[in-house]
Amino acid sequence: MSLQVCEIFKSLQGESTFAGRPCVFVRLTGCNLRCRWCDTTYSYDGGEALSMRQVLDRVEALSPAGHELVEFTGGEPLLQPAAVELMNALARSGRTVLVETNGSLDISPLAPEVVAIVDMKGPSSGESDKIDTANLSRLRPHDEVKFVIAGDADWEHMLSLLPRIDPLRNTVNVSPLFGQLSPAELARLILDSGLPLRLNLQQHKHIWNPDARGV
Repeated sequence: MSLQVCEIFKSLQGESTFAGRPCVFVRLTGCNLRCRWCDTTYSYDGGEALSMRQVLDRVEALSPAGHELVEFTGGEPLLQPAAVELMNALARSGRTVLVETNGSLDISPLAPEVVAIVDMKGPSSGESDKIDTANLSRLRPHDEVKFVIAGDADWEHMLSLLPRIDPLRNTVNVSPLFGQLSPAELARLILDSGLPLRLNLQQHKHIWNPDARGV
């Protein structure tokens, strides 16, 4: 079985409760959504076909000590059965494996050891009607949820879904749409809400050029 891979690189994890930690990213090709504000449109097609062994070899070359996180992202990584098989095998071997999914596909095939970061698309994405909200009932204790907020409609959409999430069990990461909503505005919304939410700032876009790849 092969995977269609866009790129594999080592950087700092920019989001979630793992932000700031070294991480090997496996970005897979292909996505079933077309969000208006997608920042990885280059992953929609192309890339190269690699065997699971080839992907693993590249991950291990970038992480010789084995301490780094491994994140599968995209595109949409759950579209590829071989990717799910590799994620599960890596996590069961003791590696900390994250998968960032766009929320439209069932997360149940992921092994319990895999950390799912489930993006709940809001109205500003243009794809909120494609999200499988049943994933909120499939969350395991270590899984996380992510909301990207561009304005009031996204904030209200998030509030409508929060009753289906236990924020003390599953971290709720709330991100300002980069270049659209300032972190200070979102921080104020979070503080005024009194809700146990986590401000999520995409650290990599503040450290490097927001359009840079492989960092």
